[in-house]
Amino acid sequence: MLCPFCREKDTSVVDSRPCEEGSAVRRRRLCTCHGGMRFTTFERIQFQELTVIKTNGKREPFDREKISKSVRIATRKRPIDSETIENFISKIVMKVEGLGESEVPTPKIGKFVMEGLSYLDKVAYVRFASVYKNFKEAKDFEQFLGDLDENKS
Repeated sequence: MLCPFCREKDTSVVDSRPCEEGSAVRRRRLCTCHGGMRFTTFERIQFQELTVIKTNGKREPFDREKISKSVRIATRKRPIDSETIENFISKIVMKVEGLGESEVPTPKIGKFVMEGLSYLDKVAYVRFASVYKNFKEAKDFEQFLGDLDENKS
């Protein structure tokens, strides 16, 4: 594993433990040449190469980091610890990979994230929805929140 500080190949594992409900391994590493700098890596199972079909028809490789980035933006400044967020992201990725399909449309991925956020945090759910459903005006929020209230009763 390359050190992110000096790009040296010579790093050693200091600690290793399962995380994300056993679906990943968290490793603390030490760079042996750069003054003992420490960093963390994660090892995850990759079932198969997935291709994402964008709404414009374009295809690109599945990228876990894109889901992570959008979920972290939606949950920013919410009372949710980073381990819970990481577990949530892993569950979404496992759902997508568990479909057994080599190509997955973005609306399906967005639906998984929306469903999960609706249980995790309502504010994050609305934040994500505003981007996912491309809200343009305040009335779009009102409509969405109205639909949310109707589904409760």
